Amino acid sequence: MAKQDAKILVADDELDILDLIRHSLNKEGFEVHIASNGAQAIEVANAINPDLIILDVMMPVMDGMEACRQLKESPKTANIPVVFLTARSEEFAELAGFEAGADDYMAKPIRPRVLMSRVKALLRRNKSYNMPEPERYDFGLINIDRERFQVEYDGQSLQLPRKEFELLAFLASKPRRVFTRDEILENVWGNEVLVVDRTIDVHVRKIREKLNNQFIYTVKGVGYKFDLPQQD
Repeated sequence: MAKQDAKILVADDELDILDLIRHSLNKEGFEVHIASNGAQAIEVANAINPDLIILDVMMPVMDGMEACRQLKESPKTANIPVVFLTARSEEFAELAGFEAGADDYMAKPIRPRVLMSRVKALLRRNKSYNMPEPERYDFGLINIDRERFQVEYDGQSLQLPRKEFELLAFLASKPRRVFTRDEILENVWGNEVLVVDRTIDVHVRKIREKLNNQFIYTVKGVGYKFDLPQQD
């Protein structure tokens, strides 16, 4: 993706923050769209289909957490990467952001160079998962279509948020192989994104809830693996 082709939606109720981020993104050639609250962000996202969304957590009308949940629940916007901005730097706030479906997290005050690094890293990874040819993993009970970002489980179609899908697809790429936490972080989140250690656990738990606690197994002291459930 050429950077001048990327559309980025920024939602924040503080005009000075909007101006700073818009100026930084415009300098890099990005097409920038803005919103002043979560509800407006959802409306704009559905209208323009951005390549990335930057959401402030605390906004009037609808906060960033709720906006992110609704964006990730909609098939039209579920795969758009989301970066959270917040003045709160506690770990619980970061975990809450990932629980809502965010792909990355930044605390205010914003540092333009750091922001640009995160934005470019997310766009690069987003591009890398748009496979030029169909790639599908068929396991009978569960099928994973990486071209459509879709999971079919027990005859039903599931639309997982991007990071949950990428994690599931990565583990399923080599069934029964145990991946360490470092391998998962590097391949799913990338080494340019800083996340807390529990991020993987949060995403695994959410995937398990949707798949009846099957397919992803914990190997204590090592990491996780994908495997089919044992037949009685």
